[in-house]
Amino acid sequence: MVRLNRIYTRTGDDGTTGLVDGSRCPKHSARMEAIGAVDEANSAIGLAVVALAPGDHAAALTRVQNDLFDLGADLATPGEDFAPSQMVLRVVPGQVDWLEAAIDAINAGLAPLTSFILPGGSEGAARVHVARAAVRRAERTVTALAAQAPVNPAALAYVNRLSDYLFVLARAVNDGGQADVLWVPGASRGGAGTGGAFET
Repeated sequence: MVRLNRIYTRTGDDGTTGLVDGSRCPKHSARMEAIGAVDEANSAIGLAVVALAPGDHAAALTRVQNDLFDLGADLATPGEDFAPSQMVLRVVPGQVDWLEAAIDAINAGLAPLTSFILPGGSEGAARVHVARAAVRRAERTVTALAAQAPVNPAALAYVNRLSDYLFVLARAVNDGGQADVLWVPGASRGGAGTGGAFET
């Protein structure tokens, strides 16, 4: 059980913050950028939960929010041993497996894609798309950290798979994809444009 008796400690007034292993690092470090981006993504998902509650999608997103706290704790624990223990919280492959199963289940009920889609449609879907974009930014910061220090492979897989989950979830919220707003390449310039590629 985590107990927070004091909200401010003054220990970070020197521009550093404490990690799980007791070490300290600058608040502008790659590690803290990653942890902060995950926190921002979690907050964006919280807005989506409010828009979708109550229901199965909101409950699933609340589960994801809890997983993102696990991810933040994982990133705040330096080292090369990524095995979880009673004292060390790590993202595990089972959390990634849950996302993949959820993606497959949701995608099976969606209308086939005929174009890229614009973030929007309904308010709930738009909020999920905002969360998806925030997760993509979090992934970029986590991979930037991984270029400098060891990062749990399951954590990397989780944050990558999460944006895929949020993409299909936004389509599900948009009446199974029927209310998706399709991208029309070059529509505003009066000519045909060219397509792009999905991030995977």
